[in-house]
Amino acid sequence: MSARHTDAHTALWPAYGLAVLDGDRTRLDLAELFGRDAPKVLEIGFGMGDATAAMAGADPGRDYLAVEVHTPGIGNLLALVQEQGLTNVRVAHGDAMELVHRLAAGSLDAVHVFFPDPWPKARHHKRRLIQPANVALLRERLRPGGVLHCATDWPGYAEVMQEVLAADQGLRASEGTRPVRPVTKFERRGADAGRPIVDLVFVKA
Repeated sequence: MSARHTDAHTALWPAYGLAVLDGDRTRLDLAELFGRDAPKVLEIGFGMGDATAAMAGADPGRDYLAVEVHTPGIGNLLALVQEQGLTNVRVAHGDAMELVHRLAAGSLDAVHVFFPDPWPKARHHKRRLIQPANVALLRERLRPGGVLHCATDWPGYAEVMQEVLAADQGLRASEGTRPVRPVTKFERRGADAGRPIVDLVFVKA
């Protein structure tokens, strides 16, 4: 990590960080984690955290729990939290689905899965995040009417995402306006390379 990232990590991790341990099924109290009772958004795989910080800053009435395995990204998001004075962000380091297992059913207002690794090789498809068992678990953690918003720039993965999400009987495709999200550096890179950006928004019935 850069000196900026390291300094932010040192200063904020004790208060804003959460280590995700494999096999830990201890229930995570989100109201206690954030120090208030407010709608909660789970950000899975936030990259460098620029979009997460932008959304949290524009949406102070909701709390954002952001999980990532990439250490420099964690440092960068903590630096953004520090620089922008954000109080509604907590940063988790580790496996996202391990974290999801610790959340109570109906505890989330929204789940964001923006540009997850497409694992393009057929032998790696089992590693993809959006698959039936994971979607069922994410849907269970949403409140009724909660939103699961996925985005990808990989056409093959977009088709699979659509099929998996549509097949979950507890979800329905949103008929409203797509939730606004910031355009990330990763997304711009994909668009510049000619890859179509696909957003899939589903609501818990």
